[in-house]
Amino acid sequence: VMQRSMLLGHCICDPRKPCPCDTLKEHDVCQCAGERLESTQGPVRLTHLVEYAGCASKVDQASLKRILKGLPVTHDPDVLVGVAAGDDAGVYKVNESTVLVQTVDVFCPSVDDPYTFGQIAAANSVSDIYAMGGRPLTALSIVGFPVGEAPDSAMQEILRGGIDKMQEAGVSVIGGHSIKDKQVKAGFAVTGVIDPSRIMTNAGAMPGDVLVLTKALGTGIVAFAGQIDRAPDGSLEAAASSMAALNKTAAELMLACDAHAATDVTGFGLMGHLGEMAEASGVAVEIIWDDLPLLPGVLECLSMRIASGAVERNRESSSHRVTAASTVTEEMLDICYDAQTSGGLLVALGPDCAADYVRRLHAAGVTSAVVIGRCLSKGKATVTVNTTGTRKLQMKKVMPVARKQSVDSAAGAESCCGDSHDSCCSQEEKTCCSDVTHETSCCADHEAEPACCTDAGQGGATGRNAEDAFGAFARAVSGPGAIDVATKELLALSLSIATRCRPCTIAHLKKARVMGFSQEEIDEAALMAVFFGGSPVMMFYNELKNS
Repeated sequence: VMQRSMLLGHCICDPRKPCPCDTLKEHDVCQCAGERLESTQGPVRLTHLVEYAGCASKVDQASLKRILKGLPVTHDPDVLVGVAAGDDAGVYKVNESTVLVQTVDVFCPSVDDPYTFGQIAAANSVSDIYAMGGRPLTALSIVGFPVGEAPDSAMQEILRGGIDKMQEAGVSVIGGHSIKDKQVKAGFAVTGVIDPSRIMTNAGAMPGDVLVLTKALGTGIVAFAGQIDRAPDGSLEAAASSMAALNKTAAELMLACDAHAATDVTGFGLMGHLGEMAEASGVAVEIIWDDLPLLPGVLECLSMRIASGAVERNRESSSHRVTAASTVTEEMLDICYDAQTSGGLLVALGPDCAADYVRRLHAAGVTSAVVIGRCLSKGKATVTVNTTGTRKLQMKKVMPVARKQSVDSAAGAESCCGDSHDSCCSQEEKTCCSDVTHETSCCADHEAEPACCTDAGQGGATGRNAEDAFGAFARAVSGPGAIDVATKELLALSLSIATRCRPCTIAHLKKARVMGFSQEEIDEAALMAVFFGGSPVMMFYNELKNS
């Protein structure tokens, strides 16, 4: 195997790498020949191994509709609910007595603990069956995992968590599929049965119906806050508990209470899924912002403008249907567009039935369930967001928090950069925060390490003061002001490329993706640098754009 690779000059497992590769040269291990590095051990933070957490990792609604447009449509009289319906799951009639309901759902971690992530992946996957009024029976697991880079035990715990949660739902996991993937992801393909006379879709809402949401909102915002180490105390635990909870009780009771329509609220956010219900049902709807159930810490995050890029993608996809009162701010609307992971059911019922539904949910322990709005007249599918002013959102002026140097125990990736970066004084692939050669930005503020362009051995008191002052300056110019933080990050990326600072460019590329910028937005920022720097800058960016 090694001879063949060396003869070709390329690794036969990864043609992008030369042979001999760095692994062979550094560790005398040829993975193509079946040799293995010693498995990584110890704890792992799953959300630090992915760019987008939870259902924020899914393709946005507008892009998905554009991609699916024009694809062949299945014409089969036994398909009772298919792709064209845009509903939660598909429904297929096997015979007069057997009707199947099927779905599949896969996403990246929204929590750090592998076992909890497995539970959430299972609860999220089976939720689509519940939203249709079905009873799940079997599931096939789907896992993507960076084998050899993260501990084997983490993948085992993901699967264990998923199997345990499926058992709680009365579902048998009968097989699955796994792939080696840099981005951790997990989910299930689920099959269930459904009463053909009681299929619940998103198309049955009627004027006068009341809208009930069964889980609190904010999982996407809290997960992103956790990724940047700014999650309020207790918020991550509350979000994990909510995401891992099954929608089984909510589904059973909605059928008992004669619901007219239902959907679960996941990656497209409340506005995306509610907008689809309004469109499918042909009704206008109104929600009251103050009545939306929120997870602990969400208001604090909103007050500091903490929201992932999925909010903007969902806003772009769904805002054409949304009208907000003048007193509803953009930050207030962020929660309405927040991508939910394993969110609650959104159910439309008659007013009397809705009151009974909420009462019975509370008695069964589903205490977050509340009425959030109502269906208005038949006609154009619009979503109006109003506020009573009873819930206050006080915006705060915040500064970015510099992160300390840390080593990811799973991936072995060392980083010295916080939320603010400045230009590097050197083009070498060596950070100015440490003596270790890594492709990371050189501009974080460190209490015990030399700042950019200083010598740790010669700085003295004056040098230390200068470093502190420079770090304060970096945080000040990178923080929110007349220009928002997101725009400043694109500016930082463009300037890093224009000055051809390799470590800074790699760090800002990674941060831009974590903040939710699309590849198209990143490329446009790079083109501004190319415009001023010419072909050398373009060649520099093309070399690093996939870093």
